[in-house]
Amino acid sequence: MKHSDHYDVVVVGGGHAGVEAALAADRMGVRVALATHRLTALGEMSCNPAIGGLGKGHIVREVDALDGAMGLAADQAGIQFRLLNRRKGPAVRGPRAQCDRALYRAAIQAMIRRSGVEVIEGEVTDLISDRDRIRGVIIGEEPLRAGAVVVTTGTFLRGMIHIGQEKRPGGRIGDAAATRLAARFDDLGLPLGRLKTGTPPRLRRDSIDWDRLEEQKGDEAPSLFSFLSKAPAARQISCAITWTNERTHQVIRNNLDRSAMYSGRIEGVGPRYCPSIEDKIVRFAEKDSHQIFLEPEGLDDPLIYPNGVSTSLPADVQEAFIRSISGLETAEIARPGYAIEYDYVDPRALDQTLSLRAAPGLFLAGQINGTTGYEEAAGQGLVAGLNAACHARSEASVVFDRADGYIGVMVDDLTTRGVSEPYRMFTSRAEYRLMLRADNADQRLTEIGRAAGCISDERWDAFSVKRERLAAAKESLSNLSLTPQEAARHGLAINHDGVRRSAFDLLGLNGIDRDALSGIWPELETVDQECFEQLANDATYAGYVGRQQEEIEQLRRDRSVSLPVDFSFAGLSGLSGELREKLTKARPASLADAAKIEGMTPAALTLLRAVALSEARKAS
Repeated sequence: MKHSDHYDVVVVGGGHAGVEAALAADRMGVRVALATHRLTALGEMSCNPAIGGLGKGHIVREVDALDGAMGLAADQAGIQFRLLNRRKGPAVRGPRAQCDRALYRAAIQAMIRRSGVEVIEGEVTDLISDRDRIRGVIIGEEPLRAGAVVVTTGTFLRGMIHIGQEKRPGGRIGDAAATRLAARFDDLGLPLGRLKTGTPPRLRRDSIDWDRLEEQKGDEAPSLFSFLSKAPAARQISCAITWTNERTHQVIRNNLDRSAMYSGRIEGVGPRYCPSIEDKIVRFAEKDSHQIFLEPEGLDDPLIYPNGVSTSLPADVQEAFIRSISGLETAEIARPGYAIEYDYVDPRALDQTLSLRAAPGLFLAGQINGTTGYEEAAGQGLVAGLNAACHARSEASVVFDRADGYIGVMVDDLTTRGVSEPYRMFTSRAEYRLMLRADNADQRLTEIGRAAGCISDERWDAFSVKRERLAAAKESLSNLSLTPQEAARHGLAINHDGVRRSAFDLLGLNGIDRDALSGIWPELETVDQECFEQLANDATYAGYVGRQQEEIEQLRRDRSVSLPVDFSFAGLSGLSGELREKLTKARPASLADAAKIEGMTPAALTLLRAVALSEARKAS
């Protein structure tokens, strides 16, 4: 098939980052090509067939609030929905969905077909550059020129698969590694490192003794990802739980020397928070069991994903330890687990648009930036796609800061702090997490997306209607009030301080819910449940939001104080040698970026502020 020889944006890679990058650029109205090894693999869930979780669920909601694909696809493919941390505060609850792989893939591919994205099958082997600016890619032997390029190669960049003592090149089982493109990155002088991740063996569903396992049901009232979704699209099912035991651990201990990781054949650092089963046995030697979640890969799929036993042990050892586990005594392994090593680029080489400073026009997103997880990849893909479109049109960038959302937290963490292991999102990483909840992602981000030009009319209309409903509901709650004495007559136990409280204030108190308030004010029964739940969360944190807002305003004031791009920190007197060295290496773009450097002092920030103001006066 003949393709155009010029696009505004070319995206390399069809995983979660690549899909969101291509669709985001397309929503911005530019001409987009997506280059991938196999069209049929678009939207592939390479590892765990699940979306969301703690921190990660927040990112999916934010991607959806910016009109991205992941949330809608997960809602169409979800076969079990669970809200994690349900017993904790609403700020740290994380929606999660077990998905049908085939349904998820189909949903993503349908979105691509409905978009203006042109998909090109083939391997990108090189980049086209002109005076250090990236001008396109070579796919096979064919040049594809572009205003901007987004590379989202995942684990494919010099990927190496390990199963015991066996190793072979590959981006994942069944797909070749990207070696020629990796060599091009070497030529560009980019700061590269090696990381690793892994996956468990896949088990045949009909070989498992399900009667011996603990059933894990989904939530009766599913928490969906997309603000446009109303109900799950697929049939809902249960998963199951089992545990490792001392026999399991002994099999693994006896064979550690045959593990690719523990025998020294793997150089890359693995994810601390998603360790292999070998790691668990060594690092947590005092534990006599580890939980395993048996998750179907689809409604009609014959395979089961045993979440919790990622491994690089040889196939025979995998079979031995799997069959030592209750309910899995006769389990058959359809495909062994494996570890994969791959190249990544130190994300400190990127700015907050995810553009490489050393190669204008080149954007990176996903695991190539040292992250792990579908959700982190999707968030970065969206940021890179938006900004690649802006770059191609010579328009102002779209930057999300730490106060905007978890996407901003992630990008800021990566570009200012770098990674020493695969990065994954947690709610604890967000200092403004009381405001950055999963339930209010659209209220925080959809207007920003609309101003940037990436929100469809359908999304905007739905958001506008919800915004009006929220405003009306909050006004109703705020206009209804009572005294402590009046509250007591209705059976509400509140502080008898003589202060009249509104229904909104009462909603933020422990033990007071919708039913209690509707019993006093029946007119509140007309408020829809979605609005009521979000307003309850707003009320819960109302006392803290003011303080966080002051911190956010200071952050944004510091963000507005730019530091000269080419300033010589080495010649700045008044700073310690250590800080001069760190500033020279980090090249902070603003006072806010400088404040995050380890060891930064108030006195040093005062000096940098003076430098910035002095340089600004010279420039004017």
